[in-house]
Amino acid sequence: MHPLAKKISGLYAIVDTGCCDENSLFENVQMVLDAGCRVLQYRDKSNDDKKRLMQASKLRRMTTLLGAVFIINDDAGLASRVKADGVHCGKDDAGIVETRKSYPDLLIGASCYNSIDLAEQAVNAGADYLAFGRFYPSLTKPEASPADAAILQQAKRKFSQPIVAIGGIVTENAGFLISSGASAVAVIGGIFSTADPYRSSKELCALFDSQAG
Repeated sequence: MHPLAKKISGLYAIVDTGCCDENSLFENVQMVLDAGCRVLQYRDKSNDDKKRLMQASKLRRMTTLLGAVFIINDDAGLASRVKADGVHCGKDDAGIVETRKSYPDLLIGASCYNSIDLAEQAVNAGADYLAFGRFYPSLTKPEASPADAAILQQAKRKFSQPIVAIGGIVTENAGFLISSGASAVAVIGGIFSTADPYRSSKELCALFDSQAG
């Protein structure tokens, strides 16, 4: 397992340019990092390579300053180019085996949806953390199949890799997923669509502190 895998914990913020205001993107990310978030993923589905490189490079510098893990969604080449820590692979993304072969230094996360079988395949292929969801209705991926919190408990018993919950997560429902076994909660709108990303992030980080206590 990748040495950074143990750092996949707490608030896992996803900067999705499809739903985050790009005019305030860096300002909001700074607030999220200042609030205590130590895992950040960059997701951009556009074909604007110049913009993607610029944004990813700046986010890499910001996360480095605060010691946060930086992950690129679905683009191992970009992750390698900006010296990100890792890449997240979905079901339709480049295969984990191929990614591991081509980019052996990258931390690799895998979307497992609501399937322990997919998670087992991902682990056997070399995934360093496993993401399950969606657990609640999601504006980012409304078509995503629902997942049950019981899968978090099952995954925690079966795998040594960190378990990430994703999908419609906000401060009010995150605690249940954490107590069900989530090592981290991946949040987009529950941070970046709120009036105060700093406060939202702080509250989510505090949920992990209270569980640990």
